[in-house]
Amino acid sequence: MINVNDIKNGMTILFEDNIYTVLEFSHVKPGKGAAFVQAKLKNLRTGSIIEKRFNSGMKLEKAMIEKKNMQYLYEASGVYTFMDTNTYEQLELTEDHLGNDKYYLKDGLEVMVSIYQGEVLGVILPEKVELKIIATEPAVKGNTTNNAQKDATVETGLMVRVPLFIEQDEVILVNTKDGSYASRA
Repeated sequence: MINVNDIKNGMTILFEDNIYTVLEFSHVKPGKGAAFVQAKLKNLRTGSIIEKRFNSGMKLEKAMIEKKNMQYLYEASGVYTFMDTNTYEQLELTEDHLGNDKYYLKDGLEVMVSIYQGEVLGVILPEKVELKIIATEPAVKGNTTNNAQKDATVETGLMVRVPLFIEQDEVILVNTKDGSYASRA
């Protein structure tokens, strides 16, 4: 158990039978009344974000999240297989577990899998991944508008907005936080 005054950004807590990570918090001491902690929390099971006010002095249970280094192997019929790089044990996750993270998975990609008491909470991707463009329109000659972009589809099925000079079969770096183009690989 930890005192609510001791929470920090990135800490994981158990609250109302859910597991949350603390995104932001602030200690508030109003002119009248008792002090409290205002926190923005992300539910690790659903991904939803809530704001919660905790009375000062309240106790919260800290959740011990295990993070395993795993390698993505393959996908078959909507089931994604990962291998623990230390024990070689395999773990299978469905699209429900992965959500849009599935669009960044490429054979051999190293990821972190977060687990709480045997329950898989999700996959932590690297900041950027290399993906090959499988389809895009050729650049239109003379279109030199600042920051002109076009749609490109990468090998995982993700649609990415890329600069006009990027061609089919090129490998690019894609930000995993928002799916945006970062640079050529």
